[in-house]
Amino acid sequence: MSFPAIALLTWYDRHRRDLPWRAGPGETADPYHVWLSEIMLQQTTVAATIPYYERFLIRFPTMQALAAAPLEDVLAAWAGLGYYARARNLHACARAVVMAGGFPRDLAGLRALPGIGGYTAAAIGAIAFGVPAVPVDGNVERVVARLFAVGEELPAAKPSLHSLAARLGDDPAAQARPSDFAQALFDLGATVCTPAAPACGLCPWMTACAGRRAGIAAELPRRSAKRVPPLRHGVHFWLTDAEGNVLLRRRPPEGLLGGMTELPGTDWRLAPWTAAEALPLAPMPAGWHPAGQVRHGFTHFELTIDLFAARVARIDAPGFARPVSALVHEALPSVMRKCVHMAAGARPA
Repeated sequence: MSFPAIALLTWYDRHRRDLPWRAGPGETADPYHVWLSEIMLQQTTVAATIPYYERFLIRFPTMQALAAAPLEDVLAAWAGLGYYARARNLHACARAVVMAGGFPRDLAGLRALPGIGGYTAAAIGAIAFGVPAVPVDGNVERVVARLFAVGEELPAAKPSLHSLAARLGDDPAAQARPSDFAQALFDLGATVCTPAAPACGLCPWMTACAGRRAGIAAELPRRSAKRVPPLRHGVHFWLTDAEGNVLLRRRPPEGLLGGMTELPGTDWRLAPWTAAEALPLAPMPAGWHPAGQVRHGFTHFELTIDLFAARVARIDAPGFARPVSALVHEALPSVMRKCVHMAAGARPA
């Protein structure tokens, strides 16, 4: 089977996506833009990433501006995008790059930076610096599995798919245009070789594709059955005062949602909380009343949060108070924004 890179590159020159972080034909990619987009795109769709990327660049237009900013400001700008370790690593990486005077231009140097693994190093290296590497994301895995009719299930198939992708990149035309070749593979997977209904008739490699010839392209890549995620339970408290402030606290700097802002609450555990168990853990004695329930999905578990609300004359509890009207500027993760929306709407007049 032959998959000439020139065929893919010719297709890409005609059909490349116009993305805000992507350099135009003949332009030089900005390493800061490439790196930022690749970090944001981890576990996040292009459509969801674009508005965050554009707002983030307005707030932090350069690597130097990002490195100089307090971590709390970076987390606030990231709030809602999820996977918050990315934001902490982004900030640490910016500081490391500024201290070093710029990005390293080799894969080993890139991988040594905070938050940059094998895929991200290959993507930055190829797109920003012309390193002849083939970054393999989910789109590329799907393309390669179909091209070579790889029937092994993911994730066990990953080593084979990475090896086959590297073979595609050995083509002299790919070596001559590593940035375009990497992005062409991304675009092919995103717009033609799509998960449910591949548009094989539009593919520049249609004739040679083993999955299409065998009639199994849409079935690939095969995946092992997903386990049902466990359900955890928590209770959080919406405590406001007469001046329109609400009590908040900062999560520990490491771990899930590390460094983000939240409403005070209990641990998240497998057993449901009863009111009798949870209310003694409330931040202040008050007339607590149920304020709704929130459901949120994380990567490895589902979470149900029972909300309780109360109002006091003056907040006097561990944490910090902020005006309810200013919560849009806080580093609240999506699950906490759901809680705020629910509790604020449920509070008594």
